[in-house]
Amino acid sequence: MPERYLIEHCAPTLAAIKTGNLFSISVHSREEAYQEAREINRILRRRGLRAIPVKRRGNRALIYLYRPAFLKRDLLDPEAAEILRKRGYCPGNTQSCLTQLLQHLANDEDFPHEIGLFLGYPPADVRGFIQSPSRGVQCVGYWKVYENRNRAEETFQRYRQCSLCYRREYERGMTLEQLAVQS
Repeated sequence: MPERYLIEHCAPTLAAIKTGNLFSISVHSREEAYQEAREINRILRRRGLRAIPVKRRGNRALIYLYRPAFLKRDLLDPEAAEILRKRGYCPGNTQSCLTQLLQHLANDEDFPHEIGLFLGYPPADVRGFIQSPSRGVQCVGYWKVYENRNRAEETFQRYRQCSLCYRREYERGMTLEQLAVQS
């Protein structure tokens, strides 16, 4: 996988300002998706990042790049934990939650709405989306915002700036491993 693609789609996670990102790659087999994830892990594991294939459809595979320590913190947030509990998860066990999310992604036709919690979205906005995907939306950026529009817009701007900076630094010769912040 070209490093440029990963930098383009996951800069905020690489910079340790976001819990996770999903991105799609072209593959010919399930094994190729796992091979791509293993290669990403080989490069980024020492930086506190993990990549796992979460879904494959046709010749596309969806990869989840995330920071396990951030995910654990996010899923223990009381509001996030309550959302997860109501949806049948065991929020005290991050690995169990991740396994259950993967099962939903593999078996359900639609994306599970709680996926936003695994990407670092505010629990209030995930709750708002679950309750009504179209009503009460204050703005849309990296996610639909239902509460605290100003804070979300500041976060969106930080993500855009991060992505711009990472693209620029990559073009100047920095590698993916150099750009990934240790956490």
